Amino acid sequence: MMEITTDIFGQHEGQNIDRYTIKNAAGNYIQVLTLGAIWQGFVVNGKPLIVHFDSVDRYAGPANYCLCKSVGRVAGRLTNAQATINGQDYHFDQNENGNTLHGGFNGFTELIWNATQETREHDASVTFSRHIDSADDNFPGDIDVTITFTFNDDNEVAITFGAKTTAATLFNPTNHAYFNLTDGQADLTSQELKINADRRLELNEEKLPTGKFLAVKGTGYDFTDATVVTKALTDIEAQTGKIEIDDAFEVTPSDDQPIAVLSDTNSNRHVAIYSDRNGLVVYTANPQDDSKPYNALATEAQMLPDAINHDGFGDIVLEPGQPKEYTIRYKYYEA
Repeated sequence: MMEITTDIFGQHEGQNIDRYTIKNAAGNYIQVLTLGAIWQGFVVNGKPLIVHFDSVDRYAGPANYCLCKSVGRVAGRLTNAQATINGQDYHFDQNENGNTLHGGFNGFTELIWNATQETREHDASVTFSRHIDSADDNFPGDIDVTITFTFNDDNEVAITFGAKTTAATLFNPTNHAYFNLTDGQADLTSQELKINADRRLELNEEKLPTGKFLAVKGTGYDFTDATVVTKALTDIEAQTGKIEIDDAFEVTPSDDQPIAVLSDTNSNRHVAIYSDRNGLVVYTANPQDDSKPYNALATEAQMLPDAINHDGFGDIVLEPGQPKEYTIRYKYYEA
């Protein structure tokens, strides 16, 4: 039988931050926080699969990597902090180099969310909800948002984002999940990544899409076969001079074919990622130890970044009377 327990993780701005632990029949569990609708834990057979902090202070503030936070209204960057929606021009918060990043100054990541829970025989869920006025985050339309984390007896996590609005607005959320499947999570030397993507977006120096696509074949960004992340980084450095991955891949939405698979070469641990949208942003970072590249790999399933400003990238407009819902699934398995 599934079980949900709660405790107080800490305080932020004078409010208690609640932590919900969803445990399945095998004793595996996930943990989520009311601050930022954060996915704090994913533990199977006693081994953590995502990177986490142990205090509210480490999570608070946009500088802390958005570690496993829920991001919105719009994940990624909006060029020049502007967009045209149904023929009308809008300007948003300029919170990075004159652009909008991850929903601006007052996006989902810093909100304290309301929470409800539901337990069933083989799965259980925690739903975070907020009403967000247009004046709160400088996007058009007041929106009602839900973010539901569901965990089941098959060790599968589903994150479902839902929203409805009073006026045409933008909605392209994600969870900024950072994975490391290795014991100790000290580095990525045994972390493999496979992405079902033949091309990625060309990005300019501000990491904004130019509108062009680049083939991954023959480059360090080719993850069509499972590739050790550190090998890819070496190849990327040799080809570009950069020692990082911070890129958006075009994937095919599917409920039964993963857009990506993470694996640990020293064990039989795998996590397959499924998405109903066409983009996957991958980002290497050092949230635990800045002295080494790298100890965490972020995977952000979403519509392709800056979609509103590029034809063919996908529809991220949310209209009144037409609620939208997106789901990302993470399936743990051993093989």
